[in-house]
Amino acid sequence: MKNLLGLVILGCIVTSSVALAKPSLIVVFPQTNYQTSAQKIFFLGTAPPDGEVLFNSKPITRSKAGHFSPSFPLQLGENIFTVRHSNQELQIKVTRLTTSPELPQGLAFAKDSLTPTIDIARLPGELICFSAIAPPNASVSVNLANQTVTLSPQPQQAQLPSNLAALTGQNQAHTQSSGGNYKGCTTVATAADLGQPQFQLTLNGKTITQPGSGKIQILSPAQLPVSEVTVDSGVARTGSSTDYSRLTPLPKGTRATVTGREGEWLRLDYGAWINSKETRILPGAIPPQTIIRSVGYRQLPTATEIVFPLQVAVPVSLQQSEQTIALTLYNTTAQTDIIRLDDDPLISRLDWQQVAPGQVKYTLNLKKAQQWGYKLRYDDTTLVLSLRHPPKIGNTGRKTLANFKIVLDPGHGGKESGASGPTGYLEKDVNLVISKLLRDELVKRGATVVMTREDDREVSLVERQTIINQEEPAIALSIHHNSLPDNGDAEKTKGFGAFWYHPQAHNLAVFLQKYVVKKLNKPSYGVFWDNLALTRPEAAPSVLLELGFMSNPDEFEQVVNPEEQKKMADAIAQGITEWFRSVK
Repeated sequence: MKNLLGLVILGCIVTSSVALAKPSLIVVFPQTNYQTSAQKIFFLGTAPPDGEVLFNSKPITRSKAGHFSPSFPLQLGENIFTVRHSNQELQIKVTRLTTSPELPQGLAFAKDSLTPTIDIARLPGELICFSAIAPPNASVSVNLANQTVTLSPQPQQAQLPSNLAALTGQNQAHTQSSGGNYKGCTTVATAADLGQPQFQLTLNGKTITQPGSGKIQILSPAQLPVSEVTVDSGVARTGSSTDYSRLTPLPKGTRATVTGREGEWLRLDYGAWINSKETRILPGAIPPQTIIRSVGYRQLPTATEIVFPLQVAVPVSLQQSEQTIALTLYNTTAQTDIIRLDDDPLISRLDWQQVAPGQVKYTLNLKKAQQWGYKLRYDDTTLVLSLRHPPKIGNTGRKTLANFKIVLDPGHGGKESGASGPTGYLEKDVNLVISKLLRDELVKRGATVVMTREDDREVSLVERQTIINQEEPAIALSIHHNSLPDNGDAEKTKGFGAFWYHPQAHNLAVFLQKYVVKKLNKPSYGVFWDNLALTRPEAAPSVLLELGFMSNPDEFEQVVNPEEQKKMADAIAQGITEWFRSVK
């Protein structure tokens, strides 16, 4: 999955079409002058199997074919590695960057340390917080309009690892010195444009003043703007950047009051944030509120639709769990006295509850645990939740998958090469090879297979998602091969992994992972909940499979072995067949 770019090659040219060539000494990763904040790094490459490969004069372990992926610790600053094989030698420089802010020398604030760094807007009475990095024992404050806010030195706090740390099992928090970190907060009671805060630093009797880069506004509660989602699926998040977690996407037409801003991000009245580029402001609109009375339903040939007539399209959230779907409507008050729900193929009962003022929760109790996909949309101001019926699973003889449509997504393609193996062979190529073999195995079993690409072309993540949502297959599988973050142990990390996002895909991910691991006697990398573009489609159970590690020398030899590729495709196809039988 990781994109490893840049080949350090001595004495030959490597192309992605030659997986098993026997080149001269090659280091695929890292390229020279590589920069990282990791405390260690692995090297990935190959050399002819005869003789030794030396890193800084010390021999390393290699696979039978001569591939290698040793890890080495990094000191802060420049690290020079000399790699030798026979009479060939190359040098690679890796620079380890510090993750701690650099304290300024003398009377100064650290560069780019004054926050907020962007324009922000808050409601009256909300905390407005400031921070700066300055020399220890300094006196730091902020002047905002007509008040002064003291910024105090902060005690140590834990530094969190990145999300990628979960992939290496190294996701522990680390205590980091916070020397020179000053913070303070205030509130403002009335609406106003407060302009730029002025930061003041006093040290050894000398004082400097520096303006902040972000302006501060206090919104008027009586004149809050109203936004409307203008894209098909507005990305709602827990905070004001793409670093924050996703919430239920907001259907096109959703309206909500804006209660705060940070740069181009809007905070909506129910607590989520959305990028302003996905919305428009409705001049003169009042805060959206609606009542709901009856709730309807209709059975279609392949789906059941639950219909929620509303006065205005309000924000919603949806949560799947085993045998239930909970849909929450915000800025909504129930006047519901009657709901019709006949005996339905999917739903046994529909319950509702006004869980808080302006918040109504509908719980759909399902007849079976396995869910097959859903869609959520607004038809004008009527919210429609469409639940797909299960595919017809019958006895079709040898054509066991005759009633099933399956989308296969060969990961990467074109410029998006994905990970690289020790020889420079690219993930995008082996993904396509195995996806075609898997397609053939599924077609033999009677399935209709839709491929997101059938050659080496670039297909965007949005295009791949669109194919899944439009095709509405029984299941969707994205085929990948893995690599590791810089500080991963590439020599020891191998195995088959499965990734899911929506609960409807969990059982499929677990089943296929266990099945393939047992069938092929492969190491287990694990099952992960992961916010990936190809696990997020909700129209069908969607799973991303990592079939093995490009970065592991021994496993790479299996990855590029045609016989092993055929075994992998056959095992996945048989696993899919057995899973469908298990969820009858």
